Amino acid sequence: MAYSSRLRKAVGAVRAALADIGLERQSPRFARHGEHEPLGDAPLVLVACSGGRDSMALAAVARIVCASLGLHCGAVIVDHQLQDGSDDVAANAAGNCRNLGLDPVLIRHANVRDAGKGVEAAAREARYRELCAASRDAHAACVLLAHTMDDQAETVLLGLLRGYGLDMVAGMPAVTIREQVLFVRPLLDLTRDETTGICREDLHLDYWDDPTNGDDADGPLPRTYPLRSRIRHDLLPAIERFAGGDVIRHLAGNARLIQSDKEYLDRQADRIAARSVTIIADAGSEGGAAVTIDAKALGNEPRAMRLRVVAHALSQAAIEVSAIQIEAIDQLVVNWHGQSAVNLPRGYSANRKKHVIRVCQDRAHANR
Repeated sequence: MAYSSRLRKAVGAVRAALADIGLERQSPRFARHGEHEPLGDAPLVLVACSGGRDSMALAAVARIVCASLGLHCGAVIVDHQLQDGSDDVAANAAGNCRNLGLDPVLIRHANVRDAGKGVEAAAREARYRELCAASRDAHAACVLLAHTMDDQAETVLLGLLRGYGLDMVAGMPAVTIREQVLFVRPLLDLTRDETTGICREDLHLDYWDDPTNGDDADGPLPRTYPLRSRIRHDLLPAIERFAGGDVIRHLAGNARLIQSDKEYLDRQADRIAARSVTIIADAGSEGGAAVTIDAKALGNEPRAMRLRVVAHALSQAAIEVSAIQIEAIDQLVVNWHGQSAVNLPRGYSANRKKHVIRVCQDRAHANR
């Protein structure tokens, strides 16, 4: 079969992404043309597949690439159980993946609990929880995610609307680790139009469009639709009409540069944290997680580094805070004059005594 330019681009992107994490050809015999069964102990690559156009394109391309490298290629489908007929959607996606030759093909049923951040956030957390569990159970080398250049641009705009700081506009990294599972996004340089073309014209793949994406909507989407869908169909087209040019490519390219800056700043923050922060994941009878900060060690660092160190420490301890609360904790570091504690969600607070700031739940402060 002759490959189109977009299919060659996708194959090259997946091959390069696997090479970046050390998954390359397992034996010289896989360089020969034709189908070759991978060795039994070859690494397994799992594709996270929703059944949509992006993930179906990725599943097909990953199967092609893994077959040429001697790697096992499987898929994991997460049923969020939020829509009527979601089990049928999951079963169809699994069937399509099996027809492509992926093995194993796993279906995981997520339990989505909204803890106050909204259904979108709860579904995302549940999805990653199931992907991590599936990867560990299958002893997979990595999980491939089908985020495209369009998704990257939407993520940047989401960050601008919802948060503050450099990290919010850095978009999604090409490689990330979550719960000790390696996640890889090989398609960040491909557009949604290209994945659609791979499905419709190159490989003739069936795919499912999530109705909450609003792809069939006529006119602006109601506010009941997820914010990401409204950004995709309303905000991005409006920006393109205003600015002209390829806004999606511009936003995604800018995110790639900012991601490099973020990675450097994170490394510097980790070095500073190693000598100024202690994290206790479980404080036992005293309460949940706790963080102690040596204000003397942290106080001489630039403000940008101090804020990043505090934010990372609290995030690692699963203590949720806002940008304003991080700045208030920073004031305990550099401008302490006996002020009261900084109150945080879920009964946490940050108190300073002498040169030590302790962030923990209130009962833990009482038992210090």
